[in-house]
Amino acid sequence: MEELLKKISNKTARIAVIGVGYVGLPLAIEFAKEGFNVIGIDTDPGKVEAINNGSSYIQDVQKEELTSLVQSERLRATLDYSLLKDIDAISICVPTPLNKTKDPDVSYILDAADKISKFIHAKQLVVLESTTYPGTTRELILPILEETGLKVGEDFYLAFSPERIDPGNKFYKTRNTPKIVAGITPKCTEVAKLLYQQVIDTIVPVSSTETAEVVKLLENTFRSVNIALVNEVAIICNKLKLNVWEVIEAAATKPFGYMSFYPGPGLGGHCLPIDPSYLSWKLRTLDYRARFIELASEINTEMPYFVTNKITDGLNVSRKSVNGSNILVLGVAYKKDIDDIRESPALDIIKILKEKGAEVIFNDPNVPFIKTDELKMSSVVIDEELLKKMDCVVITTDHSGYNWEWITENANLIVDTRNATRGINEDKIIRL
Repeated sequence: MEELLKKISNKTARIAVIGVGYVGLPLAIEFAKEGFNVIGIDTDPGKVEAINNGSSYIQDVQKEELTSLVQSERLRATLDYSLLKDIDAISICVPTPLNKTKDPDVSYILDAADKISKFIHAKQLVVLESTTYPGTTRELILPILEETGLKVGEDFYLAFSPERIDPGNKFYKTRNTPKIVAGITPKCTEVAKLLYQQVIDTIVPVSSTETAEVVKLLENTFRSVNIALVNEVAIICNKLKLNVWEVIEAAATKPFGYMSFYPGPGLGGHCLPIDPSYLSWKLRTLDYRARFIELASEINTEMPYFVTNKITDGLNVSRKSVNGSNILVLGVAYKKDIDDIRESPALDIIKILKEKGAEVIFNDPNVPFIKTDELKMSSVVIDEELLKKMDCVVITTDHSGYNWEWITENANLIVDTRNATRGINEDKIIRL
């Protein structure tokens, strides 16, 4: 252990990050910037080639910074897991989606653990960063690694440290976002804590990997439940013919006991639509129903349908049906000023409208195309002529680059799910 601690302290430890996506690549860059020799390992040849060419595919990662680190040979990417035999510390940053029945899909974690086990050696640290259900690190990863005959806390070290990436956040990045760390044993915690102290300002150790796993789920469940509450308030205000945005703004003037959350077309991104389901799934195995979590998921999942009903009602006023109407969706990223469409409710809205027979196009300054199993579309250029042809414009992401006054002036009907057009020509705008 002392040898590994020394390597980490003097930055001669060799580091591998498995999974170089939104979480893994920024983390790899932070380690490389501090002088560590870093390898990014991924199963996607495109990502590996891009990194080695100094080309960034992550909006928050600057090309110039990536290129500099690659050229200085501090960072490189590979498909070859056998390089792990020469690595001192490994961070696992692979996806953890849900399957069709909303049960956790830990296949990526298991695959990473299996590949690590083939090359694991003494005095090596393994840290799981992927969000998952409580017990994953101890119950799934530990047995795979100990099947090699090595003993955790003595021969190798295993920890969990949940990612806290917020795409598009201009202030909180990897380095200045406090990081939770917990090891299987106290020695594991000590080694993992020292590793992350090299690149992150504040480390928060907790007593067990299970605690750390639940911390991450609590953070996102808190947001999911509160967004569901305010989404239901939006539905309530709609029935009462009240402006939910005015209600929220007035409530926000209370200096204590209230925190503002805002309604929208649904939840997007990897975390909020998925992470709470990991916790509720785990509790079902313990014969307990997480009612708040399940209800919040139900409300948030229904929001795209609430939005399409608003569109239908708006078109009806003009004696038009959804079937055959020309509809422009503005913004398909799950939040403003990013290029991430994972779990974006805008995609659900587009699918629902298409199923009803609408002719749907979209514009997003950060998303040039949509390519999913169900949708293949390219962003269109919006001009005055196009806006006037549209029967309805649907605002699903309030990107800061849009000229809302100009859009409102030229559009026939707007359904605004983000209150982006507040204070502008209310006559032609339908809000949540």
